Amino acid sequence: MKYGESIFDIGYLLFAIILGFKMVSCREKPGRYMGLATLVLGFGDAFHLIPRVLNYFLSSDFTAALGIGKLITSVTMTVFYILVYRVWLGVYGEKENKKLSMWLYVLAIIRILLCLMPQNNWTGNDSPMEWGIIRNIPFLLIGVTVIWLYFRKKNDDESLTLIWLYVLLSFLFYIPVATVVSFMPMLGILMLPKTVCYMLMVWSFFKYTKHAVI
Repeated sequence: MKYGESIFDIGYLLFAIILGFKMVSCREKPGRYMGLATLVLGFGDAFHLIPRVLNYFLSSDFTAALGIGKLITSVTMTVFYILVYRVWLGVYGEKENKKLSMWLYVLAIIRILLCLMPQNNWTGNDSPMEWGIIRNIPFLLIGVTVIWLYFRKKNDDESLTLIWLYVLLSFLFYIPVATVVSFMPMLGILMLPKTVCYMLMVWSFFKYTKHAVI
């Protein structure tokens, strides 16, 4: 299990980071946002996944590193979805709705502030379930908004037609892990299909940009 998961995690990070760097050189602004979003995703997840892989093979105590990595990933995932929203604006030529943007930005700020609260006990082994729920409420609202936006435009661009579904599935896999995994550790396996959803999102972005990559 440790070898298979470790290979998968490292492969995912390389996949996201390499394609992210390719996309940020895109001639089109939405493509550069896709690349930036992918790099935020890859480097953010690295803070959690690398200590996780090392924990399998080294005898050191990685509890604090894993906790801090989860905190960083929680913040970068929030930034990732804000960038995915900016991608939506650029790809579909939508005029920015200031109320919609404010809604997403305020949710993102609330989410990040909740993640930074000491009650989360990131560096311990007993993160309270109630805080797992509280900090994910604004994150879920961001996700629902992004799903709705991309679903509305699902027939307007062939490369991005399934983004709404990948986001939906990623949240369906993520929420049980983020809220009750401390009581049901086996639910942690859901992080693998969640990661596959992110890889499919990144690949969709890359398909959109590859014709314009320098």
